[in-house]
Amino acid sequence: MDILLILTILIVICALAFDFINGFHDTANAIATSVSTKALKPRHAIILAAVMNFVGAMTFTGVAKTITKDIVDPYTLENGSVVILAALLAAIAWNLITWYYGIPSSSSHAIIGAIAGAAIAAAGFAALNYKGFIKIIEALILSPIIAFVLGFILYSIVKLIFKDSNLAKTNKQFRRVQIITAALQSYTHGTNDAQKAMGIITMALITANLHTSANDIPTWVQFACATAMGLGTSIGGWK
Repeated sequence: MDILLILTILIVICALAFDFINGFHDTANAIATSVSTKALKPRHAIILAAVMNFVGAMTFTGVAKTITKDIVDPYTLENGSVVILAALLAAIAWNLITWYYGIPSSSSHAIIGAIAGAAIAAAGFAALNYKGFIKIIEALILSPIIAFVLGFILYSIVKLIFKDSNLAKTNKQFRRVQIITAALQSYTHGTNDAQKAMGIITMALITANLHTSANDIPTWVQFACATAMGLGTSIGGWK
């Protein structure tokens, strides 16, 4: 069997493993609040997160396209399959270490940094697509800052509106809303994080001359990554 084909198969397996690990690594982000307030039982929360992760992953492919072409150019990357495989193994190792020790960590930061690092090691800094890479880094840096500001504003508004409301009755109503927010957060997690592996597999297929367009994510890739994310969420969410 051709060595390039073997590497591509290994990349697909590792990318799906990364998505699976990402699923149970990040489950708590979506359901922790709804479980801690007893809005949902843990079993129901995990099932909800798994289903919504799958649905979200099947809805969009924009992030996958960005991963495919905006970090490095898969058409010009020499030894691209080796670079991608090394990046996946590094990101998987980091996710497992942080999950085992209960350290909050971003799978997105892990895989994007791993791809960039592996590409630089293989071909120098010129291998990076700086315009796209900077755009991704800006989003990674700005997202927690924007979330902090919006969270502060929204909480201040809610506190002002409900300051004279009955505490027990208000908490009961808020628990119902938390079910919706948990579902939405799981959905958006699927639309974002599951697509990292989609982009990586598509990049590997292009490198191996098995796919032609970075703007076209194969349907089987999307379905496989969505399934891996959903299964990871359902199995690993208990920890």
